[in-house]
Amino acid sequence: MKKFRGFTLAEVLITLAIIGIVAAITLPSLLVNVNEKAWDAQKRALHARLAQAIGQMNTLGGYGTYTEDEDGTATADTAAESFILDALSKVYKINNVCGPDKLSSCGIPSKITTLDAVAEINFPTKMKELNAKLLNGAHNTGENGDVADTKAAAFETVNGESIAVFYNPLCSSDTTVNHYVQNKMCVNFVYDLNGSEGPNQVGKDVGFITAFYNKNPVVVAPVPFSTDYASAVKQYTETEGEIDAPTACKTMGEDLRLPDRDELASLFVNAPLINLGENNGYYWSGSVISLGMSGLVWVQRFVNGNRFRGGRSSMNHVRCIRR
Repeated sequence: MKKFRGFTLAEVLITLAIIGIVAAITLPSLLVNVNEKAWDAQKRALHARLAQAIGQMNTLGGYGTYTEDEDGTATADTAAESFILDALSKVYKINNVCGPDKLSSCGIPSKITTLDAVAEINFPTKMKELNAKLLNGAHNTGENGDVADTKAAAFETVNGESIAVFYNPLCSSDTTVNHYVQNKMCVNFVYDLNGSEGPNQVGKDVGFITAFYNKNPVVVAPVPFSTDYASAVKQYTETEGEIDAPTACKTMGEDLRLPDRDELASLFVNAPLINLGENNGYYWSGSVISLGMSGLVWVQRFVNGNRFRGGRSSMNHVRCIRR
């Protein structure tokens, strides 16, 4: 007689339990990786579409009206909504437009989590809430005036993204002597790739795209790393073994690099979303003006928005962005 051997019920149950435990451990991380790759592709596509649309505009400034009383109260504010309706919608397909105080109707979440996942903040609804330093009049006056504390408007795209628009109708070109970046910012888009659905966190489904300069605009969409490099470094060094700013980014991740000067300015505009805090330090860009140990590089100061040419051998902070 032949004997047939098989698994006992207990062995089958133990095996299934082990498989369940392994799946419970590995599946969440796999799903996170899949989501992050999908978000990354969607971010790049959104940036490309908006950059192409804005490139078709003759000018970014001057849309809508913004009147401010002596006490600082806006008595008329159609700037952001007019920019969407009268300018952007002419070159970009939009599904739905929501005026100030109605951002949620376009899927904008009421709260978002900062890049470092430390703080949950209210979604900004006007320029001053986006970054109060944008309205610091001592540093942002230029040939076209100040930065207007306009209310945000929003729109939905055909691909399901919800985008809030922070618009400065007074923005200037890049030809002014003034090197503070506040009044060079024309439009700042804060988007949520899947509307009010979670996780509503900067760096995941929430991000930002900034358009600088009234004429010949530059549109950037930096995806910042969550922390600074551990210490201040030089942008360039001739000392063997001494880490410079570009190398610092590589040590933190092969997919990281220094932001260029406009990408760094975008980080300043959106600093509260990144939760940079009150670091008064100076940050290196990757925009080199002249080479060598005595060369110059564009530097951004986050305490006041000042952008200037700094010597490559000086010591500044590093905040990397993803390639």
